[in-house]
Amino acid sequence: MECSVNGKTIVVTGAGQGIGNELCRTLERLGAKVIAVSRSSGPLEQLKKDCQDIETIQVDLSNWNGTKAALGTLEKVDGLVNNAGIAIIKPFLELTEEDYDRTFDVNVKAAFHVAQILAPKMGPGSSIVNVSSLAGLKAIHGHCVYSMSKAAVDGLTKNLALELGSRKIRVNSVNPTVILTRMGRENWSDPAKADPLKAKIPLGRFGEVDEVVAPIVYLLSDQSSFINGHSLPVEGGFLAGN
Repeated sequence: MECSVNGKTIVVTGAGQGIGNELCRTLERLGAKVIAVSRSSGPLEQLKKDCQDIETIQVDLSNWNGTKAALGTLEKVDGLVNNAGIAIIKPFLELTEEDYDRTFDVNVKAAFHVAQILAPKMGPGSSIVNVSSLAGLKAIHGHCVYSMSKAAVDGLTKNLALELGSRKIRVNSVNPTVILTRMGRENWSDPAKADPLKAKIPLGRFGEVDEVVAPIVYLLSDQSSFINGHSLPVEGGFLAGN
């Protein structure tokens, strides 16, 4: 089975690092026209240097008007990956109003707005993939506001699948557990923190970046043409035992 995205124009937010950055590189290798969006200029410049056919857009997605100006001029789009996100991990009683607002501005409001801008530019067969989290499906200590935001992303996924289905646009999310990006390795390097979570994963390990990229590519491709409105756990079986 070939998950072809050749010739498709795909917008990826949060393209500066981690999953988004590797996804852009993979999509470009597979023949897609990639539009990489990030608020960080340095990583975008490096991505453009490494993959010259990728188009880059620098914008802070928490800026409503700036986002509309930056993405509103795009023409036909076949796919969108709402990957931009932040994680503020603190005990519930230590979370501030700023933590709450910043998390929802980036993780939820930006995804809502980018989809609202780009959906009218999408035709039948287009696909939106929201990068959510296992924390949207399962409570995790210290993840309260992050977990709430990702649950909202899953709600957005279902509602967009319903409302955009008549336009033959599919909307799904992927919900990874810890993925070993640079940030993931740094945040989960302490065995005292990591081992209890790994013990709940039947495969006994965290995920690698390409293990999230692959299902995203599948959901962008026509091979997933009848999958719509779902949240796909990418977590090594964590939920099977919990």
